[in-house]
Amino acid sequence: MSAVRMNSKKYLSKYQGRRTHPIIWCAAIICAVLAVAVIITGIAVCVGYIIIHPRIPSISVLSATLDTFRYNEAGLLVTQITMDIRARNDNRKAHASFQDTSMLLVFGGMEVARLVAPPFEVERNGTTDLHYVVESRAIPLEQEQMELASLSLRRDEVLFVLRGRFRAQWRVGLLGSVKFWCYLNCRLRFRLNGTFTNTNRCSSRPQ
Repeated sequence: MSAVRMNSKKYLSKYQGRRTHPIIWCAAIICAVLAVAVIITGIAVCVGYIIIHPRIPSISVLSATLDTFRYNEAGLLVTQITMDIRARNDNRKAHASFQDTSMLLVFGGMEVARLVAPPFEVERNGTTDLHYVVESRAIPLEQEQMELASLSLRRDEVLFVLRGRFRAQWRVGLLGSVKFWCYLNCRLRFRLNGTFTNTNRCSSRPQ
């Protein structure tokens, strides 16, 4: 028993005498500093966002007029729409940029025209209007679309669908930039005299 105790004591004494290598201490200090830096940066970003209170830029249909809507017995449709799209940036402390702006004008599930815009910027707390004259040549309709066109003429109400998307970005100093996609999907209603009759605002939503 005495021999066993002596060996155990020597082993414990030898183990307790080991020291942590300086490299391990340096690595631990560096990790601690990085962790504190990440926490401080996160707090600064959160506080900055709370102070700035950023809002997502949007696009919406400002006005529209149905200039032409002609449909004949051969199943050919000719139409023209004048439309103003407004890009809005409600951020008071950040400029916003709009990129990859593309929209489709659809009648009865059929693409009538594609509306595009080059990259542009909107000043902080400002707006920019995009003017479009959407004119189509004679479009051959399918049977279902022909019935819809006839019904539109009888009811004195023409329905189009506007679908689109754009990529918005805003940047504020050291807080960095944020990018996101926004989508537009709404119905445009017109009288045959060209009046735009939408009661609900057609505006984009982030996703």
